[in-house]
Amino acid sequence: MARRRNPAPTGQDFDREFRAQVAQMTAGLAPTAFTTAWADWAMHLAQSPARQGELRQEALDRAVDTWAFALRALAGAPVPPSEGLAGEPDPRFGSNEWATFPFNVYARAYQNSVALMKDAVRDVDGVTDYHAQLLEFAVRMLLDASSPANYLASNPELLALTQAEKGQNLLRGLEHWLDDVQRTLEGAAPPGTEAFEVGKSVATTPGKVVLRNELIELIQYTPTTRQVHAEPLLIVPAWIMKYYILDLSARNSLVKYLVDQGHTVFMISWKNPDAGDREVGMDDYLEQGLRAALDAVTAIVPRRKVHAVGYCIGGTLLSIGAAALARERDERLATISLFAAQTDFSEPGELAFFINPSQLAMLEASMHKKGVLDSRQMGGAFALLRAQDLVWQPIVNNYLKGRRDPMIDLMAWNADGTRMPWRMHTEYLYRLYLDNELATNRFPVGGALVRLSDIRAPMFVVGTETDHVAPWKSVYKVDNLVRSDDFTFLLTSGGHNAGIVCGPVHPKRHYRVKTRRLADPHLAPDDWLAGATRHDGSWWPAWQRWLAEHSSGQAKPPALGAPAKGHGVLDDAPGRYVRQR
Repeated sequence: MARRRNPAPTGQDFDREFRAQVAQMTAGLAPTAFTTAWADWAMHLAQSPARQGELRQEALDRAVDTWAFALRALAGAPVPPSEGLAGEPDPRFGSNEWATFPFNVYARAYQNSVALMKDAVRDVDGVTDYHAQLLEFAVRMLLDASSPANYLASNPELLALTQAEKGQNLLRGLEHWLDDVQRTLEGAAPPGTEAFEVGKSVATTPGKVVLRNELIELIQYTPTTRQVHAEPLLIVPAWIMKYYILDLSARNSLVKYLVDQGHTVFMISWKNPDAGDREVGMDDYLEQGLRAALDAVTAIVPRRKVHAVGYCIGGTLLSIGAAALARERDERLATISLFAAQTDFSEPGELAFFINPSQLAMLEASMHKKGVLDSRQMGGAFALLRAQDLVWQPIVNNYLKGRRDPMIDLMAWNADGTRMPWRMHTEYLYRLYLDNELATNRFPVGGALVRLSDIRAPMFVVGTETDHVAPWKSVYKVDNLVRSDDFTFLLTSGGHNAGIVCGPVHPKRHYRVKTRRLADPHLAPDDWLAGATRHDGSWWPAWQRWLAEHSSGQAKPPALGAPAKGHGVLDDAPGRYVRQR
């Protein structure tokens, strides 16, 4: 995986540079995508006089409602802003403080505006579904930003707090803001992350690094049982995150849980690439990542198949690699487990707002200029999908209430971001997300196409109910693509991260699970949901039992590393790559 020299600039490079400059002015959002969606909506609305009439009438009705409510509120008696409201009330305005004038009027006018604007971009004949969704997203961002709950002068709860604390909350908020600005300028981690140092507070499961190449370190964890299941596990985490999301604190470390249950666990730890790795592509991640790790595992634990596990994009890579292995009649994989991993990107959920030719051209230009995609840029895109929870509410808490949310291990991990090489991420976005090559048998590995239908190993696939990154119905599509005769799909409560990292015991979680044989009829997602059995608690024990049932028996734990085969112990876990910033 040699680093290649950059060629001389071309006309395409100048165009890229221009788009990269535009991206800096638009926070990375492609204005052409939103203006095209707006033009589609405006032109079709202009051709729909009946729909125009409906919206005019709704605008009039809601204006009348706001004025009538204001007159009632002026009478002096407290009136809740959602009283008699046509539509879904906003829970942010449920406290008694919001029932007083003029704040109840602010809240009532805002809720009427929200309902009108959302209705305005819906149900316009002729507008493409994607453009309608893009407009709804733009409207949602605007409405999230304009809520009276976000501002001191229009939020009675904030005013009452400020009066009670004699402004001390604002002074603390100013201190927090100045601290955050300084940390941003210095590229420092958020406050509180210092308590979660890698190797001391998180990523503490004992083990050894037994392979290091230009892209990965492979960690083999120290056994804690006298006997282990014969087949080892190889975990392929996403490279858009650091692997230790699966080895956080002892109470919610999936790695520790598996080791304590008698499994021999290997973990890939991806290098955090820099600008010099700009030409590293998907084939490199397959060869230097998955294949190199699999070769090492089967050298250290010879004559045994491997349980392969992939999380998020690591699961996508594992699916591609498994299809390539099947094409070559390589039968080293005993089973395949996928966590919140997509293989069919035809319905990628809310990330589709950022997956269009205009947006990808702008993102590719920014990446090409830097050589990598910075984790903060990617984190900003995810934050926009849940702006109320991840942008505006933290602003209110930190700077207006003067309260820092307590840092937890998962939040500290989330702040420890990684970069992605230009070539790999460009291939990933264009070939998988935009063109959906993997699901349509058009994705090449090593110059030859792979087919997911070649995969016949037993599979255990996990989706999460509230996943914004990999919606469970999209994850479920893999059932239509592979030819496994032992296919289990499990749907757990929670989101993309918290749903997976839930610990072995979690009384507030639940899951549904169902196994299908190849001869069984395929079920649509909603039919599967209706027929799957619900269980309370964490899904980890169910998956662990499945792994045990698909193992060939017990054996003595293998030695750490295999020096005679070129895989001696190089370092203690968690290794070097995970510490790269």
